[in-house]
Amino acid sequence: CLPANQERFANGKLATVQFHPSAQVVMTAGRDRSVSLFQVRNFVICYNPRIQSIYLESFPIYKACFSVDGEQVIATGTHHKMFFVYDMMSGSIIPMQKVRGVEERFLRDFEVSPDGSFMLLTGTSGYLHLLSMKTKELISTMKVNGRCTASAFTPDSSKIYSYSKEGEVFIWDVRSRKCLHKFEDEGSLEGKCIAVSKNNQYVACGSASGVVNLYTTDVCLKENHPKPVKAIMNLVTSATCVTFNPTTEILAVASRETDEAVKLV
Repeated sequence: CLPANQERFANGKLATVQFHPSAQVVMTAGRDRSVSLFQVRNFVICYNPRIQSIYLESFPIYKACFSVDGEQVIATGTHHKMFFVYDMMSGSIIPMQKVRGVEERFLRDFEVSPDGSFMLLTGTSGYLHLLSMKTKELISTMKVNGRCTASAFTPDSSKIYSYSKEGEVFIWDVRSRKCLHKFEDEGSLEGKCIAVSKNNQYVACGSASGVVNLYTTDVCLKENHPKPVKAIMNLVTSATCVTFNPTTEILAVASRETDEAVKLV
């Protein structure tokens, strides 16, 4: 297959590549301040035509993500307290200059809940800001000990797993915003990334040492020092991305710190 973005290669590093939740479309976004959408063709010999590109002036993109219904793209910048919402139905680009109640110098990392109701912004000093996806207004703020480096919603959007730089995982109830439990990721010197499988059976925690620990969710909810089902040692640099495939049969682990450091387990 030709590169997905053959029609328009980015001028800088790509920060995000994501498939549309329902259409045959792939999005790329990155440091060259642009978001591009390409139609995905099924033919090997055919290129993927570019549908459109939007340019956000003076806004190198840190992360971009489709909404669950696929009607919006949310993009955060590398050094900005604002973020953009691109409405694909109307074609309008809406700058979200300030979220009332959120006092942060930068807004970079965020997650969208699987049911499409919530957006979770990762703040500094351990703060997590839960926003309504519909209005982009603040619902509540939670706080972990230390600094939060990654978060993941459970598939039913009822809980949030937040991973701290100190290697602790906090489990939050979305409805009450209370901390249900916390556990220590075995051997973690610095937490980097976390994922929950689509069938809610497993939690994967990736750390700065490159080790990815795989736990069963029932053990995570009960024990303070759970034993991993498996410790994946294939990466030699920091694990910066972990994700399960939709049927929970494959776990992808990757490091952006060296070339070709992607493993499928």
